[in-house]
Amino acid sequence: MNPTPGDIPGTNPSSRSMRRALPNALTMFRILLAAAFFIFLGIGSVRISSGLDHGAIVPLSTRVLLGLTAGIFIVAALTDALDGHLARRWNSVTVFGRIMDPFADKVLVVGAFICLCGPKFQVTYPDGTHEQLTGVAPWMAVTVLARELLVTSIRGWFESRGTDFSASFSGKLKMVVQSATIPTILILLAMTNAAPGPGVRMLIDGLVWFMVAVTLASAIPYITRSVREARHDRGREGHDASGDSP
Repeated sequence: MNPTPGDIPGTNPSSRSMRRALPNALTMFRILLAAAFFIFLGIGSVRISSGLDHGAIVPLSTRVLLGLTAGIFIVAALTDALDGHLARRWNSVTVFGRIMDPFADKVLVVGAFICLCGPKFQVTYPDGTHEQLTGVAPWMAVTVLARELLVTSIRGWFESRGTDFSASFSGKLKMVVQSATIPTILILLAMTNAAPGPGVRMLIDGLVWFMVAVTLASAIPYITRSVREARHDRGREGHDASGDSP
């Protein structure tokens, strides 16, 4: 799948080499950003839960850390859009890119939701009640993970048959919504030194539920297509069997 020099006309060899390498370099950079994101998110989650437990406040340093964590995620998401655009524009799609690009996406997004549903973002108030600050429940993170595993399995089945299975519009929309939800939650939490008020709470919960709905809906086109192809295969096999009968 790696292009030959002739695949990118009008450029010198060094430019062609750079064009082949840059999208993959951006993918690797995104993996490094994901590692930094999880480190900062882990530190920030411990600090925010410790700060808000039993009615205390969140110090400014923790709020800045959450904002920085959101910024790292935004940069990582932008590299995802950029490396895919460059690979298609320069006709430099490689085997490495086709494997590592979705891997980096899944690690960043699914990992983020797993962290956001964790106990470090849960606070206990003086009256003994608990609140998940991020609005992300464990079952929501499982839903995101299950959708990715299902679509990845379907894609692998299609591509093993030599059928193109590029991302659909619903899949791209899902990625945009998920990539917007994660930093928005962190930014909203970083904007105050106390627990989210009713307005912010409603905004976070609404955004998270919208993300879950889009995630589930985005799997429907893949499922219907796979069912249609499976029925077509059964019909073709039945026709071939009847044609072979004496």
